[in-house]
Amino acid sequence: MNWLFPLAKGGAAPAAPPARTGLQQQRQRQVESLRAAHASIAEIQKDVEYRLPFTVNNLTININILLPPQFPQEKPVISVFPPVRHHLMDKQGVYVTSPLISNFTMHSDLGKIIQSLLDEFWKNPPVLAPSSTSFPYLFNKPAGMPPFAPQGFPFLPPYPPQETNRTMAAMPVSELVSSSYTTDKPAAPSYGLIADLPLPVPTAEAVLQVGQNGFTYKMPDVPDTFPELSELSISQLTSMNEQEEVLLEQFVTLPQLKQVITDRDELVKSIEELAKKNLLLEPSLEAKRQMVLDKYEQLTQMKAAFEKKMQRQHELSESCSPSALQARLKVAAHEAEEESDTIAEDFLEGKTEIDDFLNSFMEKRTLCHCRRAKEEKLQQAIAMHSQFHAPL
Repeated sequence: MNWLFPLAKGGAAPAAPPARTGLQQQRQRQVESLRAAHASIAEIQKDVEYRLPFTVNNLTININILLPPQFPQEKPVISVFPPVRHHLMDKQGVYVTSPLISNFTMHSDLGKIIQSLLDEFWKNPPVLAPSSTSFPYLFNKPAGMPPFAPQGFPFLPPYPPQETNRTMAAMPVSELVSSSYTTDKPAAPSYGLIADLPLPVPTAEAVLQVGQNGFTYKMPDVPDTFPELSELSISQLTSMNEQEEVLLEQFVTLPQLKQVITDRDELVKSIEELAKKNLLLEPSLEAKRQMVLDKYEQLTQMKAAFEKKMQRQHELSESCSPSALQARLKVAAHEAEEESDTIAEDFLEGKTEIDDFLNSFMEKRTLCHCRRAKEEKLQQAIAMHSQFHAPL
């Protein structure tokens, strides 16, 4: 046998590819099902991460499918970007919380699950939720999921894997900057997540300038120096600072504070006058409220009467429809025919005279043929209208 010669001459046999485990085969089967069901899916990392874009109501959404290491024994992590509001999503609008994902088993079909998710999105379109523009896995990965090895893709920027249990703490500047390097500006603090960044604190001037109901008020300008205090010595200033009553008395005499107190009193007075005017309008408001309630009750009664008349109109319309008229003509023609047959039997049995027989028999037969002719014409008209999809 020729295939034994390389071994006989000391040659090494070609190495066979490693056999796939049962878990790997099931994982590959799920990936193939996903690819077969969705031709436009993009492979971000082989057998690990996939992305499926779709558009609904002019909104393009990317479905990110992350397969954990023990998949399909572990359920996949399905997220969307940008975050949306939908009954199948979590509160943040990032992760899919569908029962098909929560109850995922190794016997489930990932391709069909994603297709059912798309069908639900088409049936009930999601709404864009306010959130940051970062991708869901950029700063927050699902808990308990180890990072995967980064792959070199030309269309994605490289990003280092995130550590799940890493704690971010602000380090002293002295440990980060050498002693020979000095700067006038303080070092910026370190933050672990974007959500930890401090929000801007509004100033008192910004808060007071625009209040509720669009009321605008500007605080008086506080001077840099106080002429009343510039003439005092350091000892007098120190004594004043130690005596709270004297300091408070000096503070109350400031013209800026007097202006604020005056403005406050005027504002309180205007609010009281406005409240009195509102109380005077209460009787007319109550009368109009009662009028609205009476009109609503009248509307309810008229609506009930209208619905009852509409029901009656529908019944009459159904009874006068072409199909109902055709059925009535058919029954009436059959009744006239039976009556004529009964008259003929009575004549044969000698129960009626020939003159009476001819008059009654001809009348019933004529009525029967007229009804059948009308029924046939009506049937032709119905067939013609149904052929052109024009309801009668």
